[in-house]
Amino acid sequence: MGGRGYNRKRAAAEPYRDIDFSGAQRGPVVPLEPGKAQIPIRLDNAVLEYFRALVDKGGGGNYQTLINDALAAYIHQQSMLNAVRQVVREEAGIAGQLSGGV
Repeated sequence: MGGRGYNRKRAAAEPYRDIDFSGAQRGPVVPLEPGKAQIPIRLDNAVLEYFRALVDKGGGGNYQTLINDALAAYIHQQSMLNAVRQVVREEAGIAGQLSGGV
């Protein structure tokens, strides 16, 4: 199990050898924002490249935030479309009743 890489890792860990981790807790160092969840997700490379390129063009930021914003906008758009469809159905039904059809 030797090797140069192993020896470098071992040397890098030496300063931390005397730290007592017995009271440590597992989990993220920075707590998650309320209303957010950390999940593993698999995305196509093309999707990641697209959002990373947007971040680069914008001068920096977080591509994950852009993905979240795009998904939230899609959900909002779908709910708006569903609301418009419902209104059109209701109006069509009223118009049909007034004209004596349906």
